[in-house]
Amino acid sequence: METLKVGTDTLFVLLGAIMVLAMHSGFAFLELGTVRQKNQVNALVKILVDFCVSTIAYFFIGYGVAYGTHFMVGAETLAAKNGYELVKFFFLLTFAAAIPAIVSGGIAERAKFYPQLIATFMLVALVYPFFEGIAWHQNFGVQAWLNSQFGFEFHDFAGSVVVHAVGGWIGLAAVLLLGARHGRYRKDGAMAAHPPSSIPFLALGAWVLTVGWFGFNVMSAQSIDKISGLVAVNSLMAMVGGTLVALLVGKNDPGFVHNGPLAGLVAVCAGSDIMHPVGALVTGGVAGGLFVYMFTLTQNKWKIDDVLGVWPLHGLCGAWGGIAAGIFGAKALGGLGGVSLGAQLVGTLMGIGIALIGGFAIYGGLKMAIGIRLDQESEYNGADLSIHKISATPERETI
Repeated sequence: METLKVGTDTLFVLLGAIMVLAMHSGFAFLELGTVRQKNQVNALVKILVDFCVSTIAYFFIGYGVAYGTHFMVGAETLAAKNGYELVKFFFLLTFAAAIPAIVSGGIAERAKFYPQLIATFMLVALVYPFFEGIAWHQNFGVQAWLNSQFGFEFHDFAGSVVVHAVGGWIGLAAVLLLGARHGRYRKDGAMAAHPPSSIPFLALGAWVLTVGWFGFNVMSAQSIDKISGLVAVNSLMAMVGGTLVALLVGKNDPGFVHNGPLAGLVAVCAGSDIMHPVGALVTGGVAGGLFVYMFTLTQNKWKIDDVLGVWPLHGLCGAWGGIAAGIFGAKALGGLGGVSLGAQLVGTLMGIGIALIGGFAIYGGLKMAIGIRLDQESEYNGADLSIHKISATPERETI
């Protein structure tokens, strides 16, 4: 019976890993549809290669930083328990690789290719697993201290803060160091509009991410006996809330509408296992409105050229999710309890702080050492031709 359970758990986590792996194609198509046509190929290549670099970084370094273990043992040891520990690594890798996938959307259209791959390696090997280990593996006694101070540990079931807020705030650091795209903000105060190149591809990316997210959240239980329909329905309700509020606040804009479900799902990750579905609906709705408002503010008023809005979508909605878990997870609001708003605030702020320090250190160091931005001519020609020597729709075909 125990053998059957181990095998079932292995399959359960493997299916989750595959679903979240599929989400990376969603990241690719969301970026492809949002950037200008001359940068579409670069979006596709970046996401795939970033994932591969992340795998190397996490397998050899990052997983050990977070969980204090390694895979430099015999295959016989690795295959024990149906290889459960290996598929657990695979599942958590897909989370870790989301960090550069998130950052990629913010720095699109003007970032150098290979410096970004170096940044990806360092982020996934060191910065992300440092906070991952604190939140999910009791590293450095931080969770124990929070428990002693607030009565409960920092709760982040599926990564609103650990994955999304950390990725979004690293993205903000990268965007600020990189600067705006040439011609985006003019000296006379005018702003050049860069509308999405393909709403259908943007929508496809959003749909793939949305569907995969149910693996992201539900399979975070990491064993079949801990699976919860509450997580699934809370994810659904947050998705719906985010979409509808983004529709209203965004005045029918399809870009906002299709980012709305993502905002809601980012926010519900942390408390999806403890909130009441109504609390999840509100959490998602607030996130949808927050994304639209802050995306518009950062682009139009603050002149922060975050192409896909990764800071408002992941950074701010992720932080809201960490805090929302402490509000709507409380028994007084229909939740299961076991959370403290104080611990949620401290844990969320800690994640943001680590992300900003790591982001500025890595991208700042690369900027000084080798540069992180394409020259003006390469940016004007587009990353597709400048880096990959081919466009998404070549005008000439060989016979």
